[in-house]
Amino acid sequence: MKRMRSIGTFIKRIWSHKQGKIGIVMVSFLVFVAVFAPLLAPYDPYDVSQRAAKGLPPSRQHLLGTSISTGQDIFSMLIYGTRVSLIVGVTSGVCIAFVGSILGVAAGYLGGFVDSLIMRIVDIMLVIPTLPLVIVLTNVLGRDFWIIILIFVALGWTGLARTIRSLVLVLKNSNYVKAAELAGASRWHVMVRHILPGTSHLLIMSTALSSAGIMVAEAGLSFLGLGDPTAISWGKMLADAQSGGALLFGAWWWILAPGLGIFLAVFSFMRLGIVMEEIANPRMKQTSSVYKIFKSLDSSYIEEVFNSMDDYEQIGVIESAGGGETHETDA
Repeated sequence: MKRMRSIGTFIKRIWSHKQGKIGIVMVSFLVFVAVFAPLLAPYDPYDVSQRAAKGLPPSRQHLLGTSISTGQDIFSMLIYGTRVSLIVGVTSGVCIAFVGSILGVAAGYLGGFVDSLIMRIVDIMLVIPTLPLVIVLTNVLGRDFWIIILIFVALGWTGLARTIRSLVLVLKNSNYVKAAELAGASRWHVMVRHILPGTSHLLIMSTALSSAGIMVAEAGLSFLGLGDPTAISWGKMLADAQSGGALLFGAWWWILAPGLGIFLAVFSFMRLGIVMEEIANPRMKQTSSVYKIFKSLDSSYIEEVFNSMDDYEQIGVIESAGGGETHETDA
């Protein structure tokens, strides 16, 4: 119960943060679009009977025009593509957090052979080139987006497991863990009821950041032709636009729409994840270059820069005036 209250307090702190509130609203909007895609989209892009003429420009009937190759409504494809991107990103992020937390807690708390085995697996997987391995696995296992999620999870848990292990090495020496061990609690009970909840804030933050990265990775795979050919995603829209000659025929809207979708989704999850990291680790605010980049998007930061420039100009004027007075005195 206390852990649930702690997580609830953590979420309230995110909502009280200005940037966190924006991130929550943007992510909620994407979830709303994905859930109600059949109601929001004017056409069903999977229905062959609802396709129009190929290469139509934007109009009232087709807000973003139609594709050159198939005649599908691009606005409807954009809305339905939100489903695939969110399913792949969020599902992979949650599964990575689950696998990374279990293995990280086991390695940090049990130690010995278990720790050595898990960490050696992590070391091996970190040096394997990811893209060639993904290409091989998709050709062998298939290109269904559930297979792609499985590949992302299999290759993405290593960094989180190492981070969780470092945190567990600190938590296992805390007083409440020692008290549970002295009371006769089993190792499994201590790991599940005491160690794992202590890493909940880090897991929530990691899920948001991992989801953003995986959305970009899924779009890249689909753009390279390694995604699910039967599913409409933003990356596949970009690949179809390139193969259909969107730039050649001046159909810029076909490229702009999925590009903005990818940017909005990644930006939302990254903003939310960075706010979570700032709350979980306050020192990050002063040391992280990523946070400084997001802070530069705030108008107050720009005002601070101009105010500092005015201060430097005033100092320069005073120094030059002082130099002039000295020169006149010497003369």
